[in-house]
Amino acid sequence: MVAEARSSGLVSPGRTVGVLLLLAALTEASTIIHYEILEEREKGFPVGNVVTDLGLDLGSLSARRLRVVSGASRRFFEVNWETGEMFVNDRLDREELCGTLPSCTVTLELVVENPLELFSAEVVVQDINDNNPSFPTAEMKLEISEAMAPGTRFPLESAHDPDVGSNSLQTYELSHNEYFALRVQTREDGTKYAELVLERALDWEREPSVQLVLTALDGGTPARSATLPIRITVLDANDNAPAFNQSLYRARVREDAPPGTRVAQVRATDLDEGLNGEIVYSFGSHNRAGVRELFALDLVTGVLTIKGRLDFEDTKLHEIYIQAKDKGANPEGAHCKVLVEVVDVNDNAPEITVTSVYSPVPEDAPLGTVIALLSVTDLDAGENGQVTCEVPPGLPFSLTSSLKNYFTLKTSAALDRETVPEYNLSITARDSGTPSLSALTTVRVQVSDINDNPPQSSQSSYDVYVEENNLPGVPILNLSVWDPDAPPNARLSFFLLEPGAETGLVGRYFTINRDNGILTTLVPLDYEDQREFQLTAHINDGGTPVLATNISVNIFVTDRNDNAPQVLYPRPGQSSVEVLPRGTAAGHVVSRVVGWDADAGHNAWLSYSLMGAPNQSLFAVGLHTGQISTARPIQDTDSPRQILTVLISDNGEPLLSTTATLTVSVTEESPEARAEFPSGSAPREQNKNLTFYLLLSLILVSVGFAVTVLGVIIFKVYKWKRSRDLYRAPVSSLYRTPVSSLHADAVRGGLMPPHLYHQVYLTTDSRRSDPLLKKPGAASPLASRQNTLRSCDPVFYRQVLGAESAPPGQQAPPNTDWRFSQAQRPGTSGSQNGDETGTWPNNQFDTEMLQAMILASASEAADGSSTLGGGTGTMGLSARYGPQFTLQHVPDYRQNVYIPGSNATLTNAAGKRDGKAPAGGNGNKKKSGKKEKK
Repeated sequence: MVAEARSSGLVSPGRTVGVLLLLAALTEASTIIHYEILEEREKGFPVGNVVTDLGLDLGSLSARRLRVVSGASRRFFEVNWETGEMFVNDRLDREELCGTLPSCTVTLELVVENPLELFSAEVVVQDINDNNPSFPTAEMKLEISEAMAPGTRFPLESAHDPDVGSNSLQTYELSHNEYFALRVQTREDGTKYAELVLERALDWEREPSVQLVLTALDGGTPARSATLPIRITVLDANDNAPAFNQSLYRARVREDAPPGTRVAQVRATDLDEGLNGEIVYSFGSHNRAGVRELFALDLVTGVLTIKGRLDFEDTKLHEIYIQAKDKGANPEGAHCKVLVEVVDVNDNAPEITVTSVYSPVPEDAPLGTVIALLSVTDLDAGENGQVTCEVPPGLPFSLTSSLKNYFTLKTSAALDRETVPEYNLSITARDSGTPSLSALTTVRVQVSDINDNPPQSSQSSYDVYVEENNLPGVPILNLSVWDPDAPPNARLSFFLLEPGAETGLVGRYFTINRDNGILTTLVPLDYEDQREFQLTAHINDGGTPVLATNISVNIFVTDRNDNAPQVLYPRPGQSSVEVLPRGTAAGHVVSRVVGWDADAGHNAWLSYSLMGAPNQSLFAVGLHTGQISTARPIQDTDSPRQILTVLISDNGEPLLSTTATLTVSVTEESPEARAEFPSGSAPREQNKNLTFYLLLSLILVSVGFAVTVLGVIIFKVYKWKRSRDLYRAPVSSLYRTPVSSLHADAVRGGLMPPHLYHQVYLTTDSRRSDPLLKKPGAASPLASRQNTLRSCDPVFYRQVLGAESAPPGQQAPPNTDWRFSQAQRPGTSGSQNGDETGTWPNNQFDTEMLQAMILASASEAADGSSTLGGGTGTMGLSARYGPQFTLQHVPDYRQNVYIPGSNATLTNAAGKRDGKAPAGGNGNKKKSGKKEKK
């Protein structure tokens, strides 16, 4: 048939494929899987593995979107896409789902897509004993005449148990008594009710009332029960009881019957006369709950009418118990049953449920693409429950039925987004009842675009200025980017790219929100660390293939005043003492405080002010230079110790500052005298660690000395073994006749206590001499040095201090160019305004350093190769006095050396031999020239 339709042109190739796919889906949907589960199972309880039972692929379960569809308003079951297990999703109450029906089955539909497949499943909900039997009243009262014959039966209140099967009500029990027995009867529908049977005649005179207890038991494990107290009042005689003309009445009524509609009439007769023969009708005690709300009974005529609204879908058959009693003193009753069948009418409109919508649909989607799956339900029965669906004509969509009450919405023509970007389909469901009822629902179908436009921005680069020490996480830039395409192609993702060599910059300093393009900082930015950042924002759209755009972001960090000034000189933590002689004139530069600020611009402009001093009028500080100078001449009344506190402030907002402390020692003696006797003018405040380092130096020197002596001994022993014949010669030939020995201090004077000083005696032939001898040194290291130089041999003197140098006894004419001018003094005590006499540096440590350098380099004065511990032309002074202090400002100490305690002057013999002028003249060339002319 398909081939004939296709050949006749009625069916297109696309429709043929759709029909074949639908037939395949219907074939697979014919499989029904069954499960059983107890009611009241907890949420998440597994019911069964539908993937295994249906033979589906677990790996593609998520892509195919397996769902559970049921006609109920609540979703009782769901499927786990990872395991394929169907589990309980909502509370299962069998009594709520199926009432008193013996079997409770929930019908489900399993829907999978790509391709569309439907499967049916049935879950049987089994009952558990979770309900207690209950009586409609708290107490039952009976009036029984004493004339009642044994064997008479009295119906009792029936208990109600919502459970079914073995868990439902099974039996009754009666408390022990001597008058009554209990008989349990079974109705046509299988339910139990109890009757009280009189076994022994009552005697009103003996016992006017009887108390009994009726117990109802179900069949569960453990059994549940309910009790009903029965109070029986014994009455006088009424011989005849009423009797119904039939024990069972039947009636049929439409569910839409209005209140007051007559259903049936019951009739009973009583052979008694008078009040004992007048009959009153009433509802029996074991009617189900709700009967009195749906039906009304005339007490006199026995006419049963409708009181409430009947519903076929709720209850199809009502079982009503009616009793008749006379008006005698001891009324006796009769009972009958009325079965009312409810006739269905078309009073329920169809309900449409959209279970799956494939939207948006690409505009290039092929014909027959499934758009939505709809399920239609109608609570009516028969023809009233048969439903058809349709869509408005002229639209590129069609509806086909795959299963009963299930419809598939598909495309029937090509879609064009530029023409219609969106459809609101009105789907109508109509039943076959009379009159026909219908329902309308709207399905929104969007047509999606293809990804043909990259992200766009109003500008290709951004310049952002951020103040340093910003709060992390605060947005600094919001990129304005959009995509002309429709979602999801227009969904943008923002990334930051590494700017070349600066790896790790993005993750360390910045981050961007992938969804909205807000650029934030991760850490506070530091202007002093890095002032500019160059980033690249990479924006991708959500289409396939992905289109991207790059935007340059330049972030400039602006400075704020967050760094306090730092003191470079005097160095923090170290005592700095400047020495001034009394009588120093005003304007004399004492020292200079050097500060530094890590900030930039006006935040780094430093100003200096004198914060604290014993005498504020004695010193002045340069506002921008930090230069400390005397504001007036130093007087005798001024304190010999001046502690100056200089405040260093920046120009930022808020203003930050720090302080530097400088000690000025006012001395009585001149700088020349302090230069001649450096050992006697050591500062009072020694560095706390100086003694430790000196002791450590002494220990290291002693260890080195011992190792040297041991090496000499080993060497001598080795030479003695190798040249035994040499020792046969006279001993006097092995050693030169010792000349006057030279003794020198082992430790420079002024740096160690007197009891640690030693003198070492050497011969002029020290290379071959005996091991060195030591004896306690003199009390004064200065006297020891003077005696040593005076008593030494001239040859040895020249060997130590340089060729052509004269011993102390042969003093050469003094050279006036050897001294420093005040402007060329080492250290921080120099002044451009000093005198021209050239006094020796007045700082104790500077004096000792110069003496040490002079003595260390004297042996190299002949060849002029000594650098005095520093770089070329610096004499080692650059490390302390700065790179600007070079030998062009310092006289050459190898030309003219003044030895304290002696009249000798050392002259650079090498310079004389070479016919060169003294090197020390470079630093004071103009001044020394003036002196020579004078």
